[in-house]
Amino acid sequence: MNILLSIAFVGAWSSGFIGAKLGSGSAPTVTLLMWRFLPLALVLGVVALTATRASWRGLTPRVLVRQAAVGALSQSGYLLTVYYAIELGVSSGTTALIDGTQPLVAGALAGPLLGLPVSRRQWLGLGLGVTGVAVVTVADAGAGTGVAWWAYLVPFLGMLSLVAATFLDRRSRTDVRPMVSMTVHAVTSAVVFTGLAAATGAVAPPASGSFWTAVVWLVVLSTFGGYGLYWLILRRSGVTKVNTLMFLMAPVTAVWGALMFGEPFGTQTVAGLALGLLAVAVVHRGDRHNHHNRHGRDRNGQDRQQPAAPGSFTPRRSAWHRARSSSRRPERPVRATPTAGPGSG
Repeated sequence: MNILLSIAFVGAWSSGFIGAKLGSGSAPTVTLLMWRFLPLALVLGVVALTATRASWRGLTPRVLVRQAAVGALSQSGYLLTVYYAIELGVSSGTTALIDGTQPLVAGALAGPLLGLPVSRRQWLGLGLGVTGVAVVTVADAGAGTGVAWWAYLVPFLGMLSLVAATFLDRRSRTDVRPMVSMTVHAVTSAVVFTGLAAATGAVAPPASGSFWTAVVWLVVLSTFGGYGLYWLILRRSGVTKVNTLMFLMAPVTAVWGALMFGEPFGTQTVAGLALGLLAVAVVHRGDRHNHHNRHGRDRNGQDRQQPAAPGSFTPRRSAWHRARSSSRRPERPVRATPTAGPGSG
């Protein structure tokens, strides 16, 4: 059962990039995103007024404004750049791989921005990850697709938007329940994209079936499927399992895009994806080693948790993914969970 859940989760989460590709040819990016978030915000708003009302108690306007800012960065800014890059012709696999470097970049920036030590493994992992992105990007650009060179910079803007959201969220001292932050982020994005669509005259959806297929795909499969399976696996297997599965998104998306849309997938792409996986493995192995060293043994030979080492920060990829109730944030850094990428919002 765990294997089947893992396969379903990787497929559902990766489907966000594929859904963006499906809708990119039928309508402008802001139109697709507007009609993706409007029904999502409506459903979550109804849930907030009924089933999850207790989760909102005690939250101050300042906390909600911060969540709206995090949502504007991690959802609105990020998804706008991802979808626009795919609309410009950047392959879904390349976009997914660039997105996948966000934890490595955030981990490296934790030193100068949060005053946390950055290990050599983190720097090595970042170097390998960036090299992998460069290899795949060069392969994609050299495949004769006619994509402008600057289009490959657009996904990097989205990745940096996620990094900014990570640190803005990390500076907050109040934990917010997942359904609350998810609702705030969805409503914020619905307002942002509706405003952009209205300003550009792109509110009216096209009548094409491919557009509505993409919308249903993104709302049902990518959002509720990916996000629901995320929490199910998190509760059954823990955050380490989920984080490990997240590392499979770029390769799966690259293969899926090649089979479904004929996107480039040659030797260079394979080599770049392998470097990306190696980068994650290096950092992940270092994290496991540090975690093991933070445990001692009691007199009965059982594991005993010790305080976290100063360098144990692993950035969260979104404020949506929290399993703790609202409370004061502990003083030590908290190990994080993945972002809401295209497959989660």
